Amino acid sequence: MPMPMQPSHRNQLDPSPKVRRRAALAAGVTAAVLSLVVPSAAVAGPAGGPDVGKKADPLNQYAADTWLSLAAMTDDATGLPADNIEGDLTTPSEYTSPTNIGGYLWSTIAARDLKIIDRKEASARLATTLDTLETLEVHEPSGMYYNWYSPTDGSKLTTWPDSGDVVHPFLSTVDNGWLAAALRVVAEAEPRLARQADALYDSMDFGFYHDLNAREGVSLNRGGFWDAPPGDGCAVPDNYGDEGPDVYYTCHWYDTSVSEARIATYLGIANGQIPPSAYYGTYRTMPDRGCDFGWQEQKPTGETREYLGVSVFEGVYSYRGMQLVPAWGGSMFEALMPDLFVPEADWGERSWAPNHAATVRAHIEHGLEEAGYGYWGFSPASDPFASYREYGVEEIGISSTGYASDVESTDVDKGYEGCREAANPEPEFGDGVVTPHAAFLALPYDRTAVLENLDGIKNNLGAYGPGGFYDSVAVGSGTAAERYLSLDQSMIMGAILNEQKKDRLKDYFVDRGFEKAVRPLVEAQIFGTNLGEN
Repeated sequence: MPMPMQPSHRNQLDPSPKVRRRAALAAGVTAAVLSLVVPSAAVAGPAGGPDVGKKADPLNQYAADTWLSLAAMTDDATGLPADNIEGDLTTPSEYTSPTNIGGYLWSTIAARDLKIIDRKEASARLATTLDTLETLEVHEPSGMYYNWYSPTDGSKLTTWPDSGDVVHPFLSTVDNGWLAAALRVVAEAEPRLARQADALYDSMDFGFYHDLNAREGVSLNRGGFWDAPPGDGCAVPDNYGDEGPDVYYTCHWYDTSVSEARIATYLGIANGQIPPSAYYGTYRTMPDRGCDFGWQEQKPTGETREYLGVSVFEGVYSYRGMQLVPAWGGSMFEALMPDLFVPEADWGERSWAPNHAATVRAHIEHGLEEAGYGYWGFSPASDPFASYREYGVEEIGISSTGYASDVESTDVDKGYEGCREAANPEPEFGDGVVTPHAAFLALPYDRTAVLENLDGIKNNLGAYGPGGFYDSVAVGSGTAAERYLSLDQSMIMGAILNEQKKDRLKDYFVDRGFEKAVRPLVEAQIFGTNLGEN
């Protein structure tokens, strides 16, 4: 049984007043929306609905099988998905998180729009989950959800189901961000439930996470908070929401740009709960300032620009002839999960568009050429030999001991000029571990390569079961982690929906208010990304 997934985030933040998200939500369903939700036949067995089984496009089959795993791990009474389930679709875990719940919500919509389930079933499933969300214990007055609940009765966990260890209830910035993102999607995709989804969304104040004084002239989101002292570990008592008693914040911020935690920053800005300048407060790379940051993976290059009064070092790393903005650990989901919802590449022609393409290319070249695994796509996932582990392309990660791509945790260390001698400049990689959901995230940037990669993982490595792709597979030994994580499966569902239905998940997520608040910030941003020569 895997341990609970701890997302590979690191840093971000902000406080401010509650402001409603949507100035005007269309109460009725438009003709365009009606055309998207025509009832279809329900799934009949692993092949999915009638349309799915007849199409040659493998993405439709992958979606139908992936949905089976999500349905199997979801409690019928509460509508809450377990965090994970074993590969034979039995024995779901006894805990869930806001991210898992959000992922199930958007996956249900994806299953409906891909005609895996019909409209009636989807609506019933969504209603059950929203009804349960209304009953879950939350932190008042922030409206934020705790990190761990029982999927069978919705109770907040204070002891860990497997071990009985004490759980200090925590409220994660990024996990609440993914639940809030899902509520936006539900409100737009299922008008009958719009008022209920919006009420839940509007109760969530991301200002409670936001530290206006994180660094001089910079505000950032904390990683989250406890509502009582957590016992062991570092905690900072404060109250950024200016309501209720103090809470106990993590001692770190989400302070890197290429991070899945930027979803919370987007939402807080769109809601008016954190200032727009917060978008520019995160680091592209750590600064190139003598040896102060000489611990980072490599010496960055770049120039300094100013946005909304925030001075930004637009640093980049070099990798195989490219220059790109790295993630903390070099994983795909850090870079591309927010892109499932926010049209970053469309709005960020001088930033996210080239950087997402470079990230995908880096993963492909690492897997196929540098490490020679024969497959690619590296993100935190189940460990084929244990419970859970972080995987990535370490050389495009800021952490000098970032996320390795193999079982052996091979460290790439080329040193830092004047600060740190190279310890392993020419590494020999071992048994590489690829994570299928990471490849799905790359669909907008190289569909052909993604489909070839997935076909090999499925048919050559056999890392495929009744619920779709197993969570990871060690390609040298052929050892698969024969389980499904609801978060990873929901990323697959979202990626397929966008690919097959022309970015429909993004269309559901983005309304006029969000675009007005966020798009200019993304459009103004310039990265130093350079794809080099193919």
